Amino acid sequence: MPEPLDPDMFDPICPSSALPVRIGDKWTGMVVLCLDQGPRRFTELRVPLRGITPKVLTQTLRAMERDGLVTRTAYDENPPRVEYALTPLGRSLFPLIAAARTWSREHLPALLEARASGGAPDDGRPAPV
Repeated sequence: MPEPLDPDMFDPICPSSALPVRIGDKWTGMVVLCLDQGPRRFTELRVPLRGITPKVLTQTLRAMERDGLVTRTAYDENPPRVEYALTPLGRSLFPLIAAARTWSREHLPALLEARASGGAPDDGRPAPV
């Protein structure tokens, strides 16, 4: 039987507790990829991200801006123009995203098979909730 988990294994002052967990959310990685070639307007981002609602895209961009991953530049024009661009910190996510995409390509069939079969181990234990 394995040792019990240490209740302090995730120290609140550890730098890992400040990780931008949102890089694993559904949209952030895709927004990063959309901004690879340079600044984009909100409406431009919605084209390849056709499944995202304006509200969720706004929330995602605001969270990314708060984390220092993107900059938002508003131009004093009529009509107003706003562009989003990756910061150097945001660009540093490319290797992580590439690794996740590689893992997904290699393991997607097994993942889909596990999902289709219910994914619960057949050892009498209930599936995690």
